[in-house]
Amino acid sequence: MLQLDQLKVSLETEAGLVRAIDGIALALKRGETFALVGESGCGKSMTALALMRLLPQGGRVTAGRLQLDGVDVFGLPEAQMRAVRGGRIGLIFQEPATSLNPVMRVGDQIVEAIETHTALRGAAARERAIEWLARVGIPEPARRVDDYPFQMSGGQKQRVMIAMTLAGEPDYLIADEPTTALDVTVQAQILALLKDLQRERGLGILLITHDLGVVAGMAHQVALMYAGQIVETAAAADFFAAPLHPYARMLLQALPSAAKRDAPLAAIAGSVPPLSTEFQGCRFAARCDRVMLQCTVLAPELMTPAQRPANHQVRCLLYSQPSQPSQPTQPASNAFAPNVAADLKSAQAPVESPLGAAPLLEVNGLSVHYPLRRKLFSKAAPAVFKAVDGVSFSLAAGRTLALVGESGCGKSSIGKAVLQLLRGKALLQGQVLLDGQDLAAMQGAQLLQARRSIQIIFQDPFASLNPRMRVQDLLEEGLLALRPDLDARARMSRMGHLLEQVGLGTAALQRLPHEFSGGQRQRIAIARALAVEPRLIVCDEPTSALDVSVQAQILNLLKALQREQGLAYLFITHNIGVVEYLADDVAVMQGGRIVEAGPSETVLRSPEESYTPGLLQAVPRVPHSGT
Repeated sequence: MLQLDQLKVSLETEAGLVRAIDGIALALKRGETFALVGESGCGKSMTALALMRLLPQGGRVTAGRLQLDGVDVFGLPEAQMRAVRGGRIGLIFQEPATSLNPVMRVGDQIVEAIETHTALRGAAARERAIEWLARVGIPEPARRVDDYPFQMSGGQKQRVMIAMTLAGEPDYLIADEPTTALDVTVQAQILALLKDLQRERGLGILLITHDLGVVAGMAHQVALMYAGQIVETAAAADFFAAPLHPYARMLLQALPSAAKRDAPLAAIAGSVPPLSTEFQGCRFAARCDRVMLQCTVLAPELMTPAQRPANHQVRCLLYSQPSQPSQPTQPASNAFAPNVAADLKSAQAPVESPLGAAPLLEVNGLSVHYPLRRKLFSKAAPAVFKAVDGVSFSLAAGRTLALVGESGCGKSSIGKAVLQLLRGKALLQGQVLLDGQDLAAMQGAQLLQARRSIQIIFQDPFASLNPRMRVQDLLEEGLLALRPDLDARARMSRMGHLLEQVGLGTAALQRLPHEFSGGQRQRIAIARALAVEPRLIVCDEPTSALDVSVQAQILNLLKALQREQGLAYLFITHNIGVVEYLADDVAVMQGGRIVEAGPSETVLRSPEESYTPGLLQAVPRVPHSGT
């Protein structure tokens, strides 16, 4: 058993002492999956780093013990800890782009893990690395084993990260958002692999995720975190059937689906409070729909309510005084609530249907071919990889077209080609027309002006945000280049409004990207794309790094902006729930081609292409709860 007792972690920062984790306890048994869920900034990833003794500079464990089969991990010298990392406890990091060495071939990185933690060496280790690449679904593993990380898509890098971690054959696995960048079919394959390893080797898995569908299909136990504390823990079946904490109920209600398509999602106003706060009372009180006066002064303890199993505990005053009926009041004031309320009101406003309107974007016969490396002195003609092969579609203002398909099928390449970001990097053919004007024929100032109308939200926020620029500079960069009509005061006002809209607040303006969680960085990327008021946004997995509540806020915001401004979205995603809720039309891609396209309801409910039902069947679903 891997047992954590009353862990407390503090971080010394310029803003003061941050209490990232405040007294959490959990037990992970061999052969079981324990899911740790909650919003970005709650302390989930910091818990994973603390368990591996990989805390960032300034971080330290101030209290608590970690017992690994009876051995105190926190008391081990670093030399012995190296054998524990990877050998006894494996960690799949949240962002593969930053955890893979960019100057080492992926095969060498996997071989390094194999030779460090197993008895295999040399050619045998390389063969095992190829086997692991095949098991996690990398096509042509014998060839791709010699690729570098930059030659792989975001989902493929995540699979390499998973292969490298599992290659060390650990007894316990900490999986921090292991399927975030994966499409549903590969996600199903990875989850099935983890279940197989769990059965074969008794692997204990600590699953950190915001995907409640994955939790429902994988977890035996669930713990819900908020602001550095566990606020509810239970067997997975009990958690989904009858959640107790208001936060748990609100998260489940915020999940997108086809049934909620005509109404705004039940987003939770605001965001997780800064963990440098000196808390008084319940930490969720400012966002709770059942807050009481005593919630603002009394800090609740984790307890088991009457008529509940002993392992179902909740941290809420609603259950601590059963003799006194609770009198809910209005939620405490929240800086972000007015913006969210405005978004919801706007999302419900009637709007003229754009059906029949002239297309804003037309793509005709688009092909994207990447040249492959040729051996030195070879006389053979240079080979190409056909990422996109003759794709055509159109998109009208005020409409959303979702591109779905497996990782590596060409979805992101289409998005980048539409914005003319692949010039000089790939062989491009076909037309990309914006308002009837061919973007491929534009140069210089003309192309710059066109880019005011079309922006992109990249899949990987860490790679797309300059790590040396503060948030203010990141947002202002686009405004200076594309909105010269705005003066300094107008720019500052717009940046503050954008950050409030995406749930970060103006305090974020002076911070650097590394000071935010993965989900918070994605919100910055979304704010940057919205800054210049474009007419078309290419959304490349914009909600993949976001937790459920923030995803609901962003989807409500995107819908509201679409209704107000007639925005068009080319929405690249693997989240079918988001497609059901947001998309007007769907195009299913396989092997660089569109194999099925049509209205969202038709494609998702009555698919004609044999490939599409496999995608839909792989979608993890949350069971109906009693919320």
